[in-house]
Amino acid sequence: MNTYQPQTHSTTIGYICWIFGFFGAHRFYFGRPISGTIWAFTLGFFFIGWIIDLFLIPSMSRTANLRYNSGPFDFNVAWILLTFLGVFGIHRFYMGKWLTGVLWLCTGGLFMLGYLYDMWTLNAQVSECNFEAYAGQSAMSMG
Repeated sequence: MNTYQPQTHSTTIGYICWIFGFFGAHRFYFGRPISGTIWAFTLGFFFIGWIIDLFLIPSMSRTANLRYNSGPFDFNVAWILLTFLGVFGIHRFYMGKWLTGVLWLCTGGLFMLGYLYDMWTLNAQVSECNFEAYAGQSAMSMG
């Protein structure tokens, strides 16, 4: 029996992030913040881990697709917004988190500490927003 699993994390985006993977970009993207941080401080675990990751990206993508909830909020869009406009909180506005979005906008990503926090937790935040959106749709269809 073949069951369809919605794709939350793109292998292609993973490889694009891998180009900067010696800073841990692809590991953060696939929901591995601890090893992403290690990669950031050790230049991809002295470039050896970075090269090995070239072959591990498809499995990291499959794992992320199983781990996180798909839904109306796209992980790729959220990551692009965080990467390029994160200090302005645009990714938070995208997820409907208006209050913290304004806070990020006025404080430069909460003085960059909030930006770093979001690098660690963005996958979980998007997954939670997708779950809440799905739960809200289910509640509306039942009532």
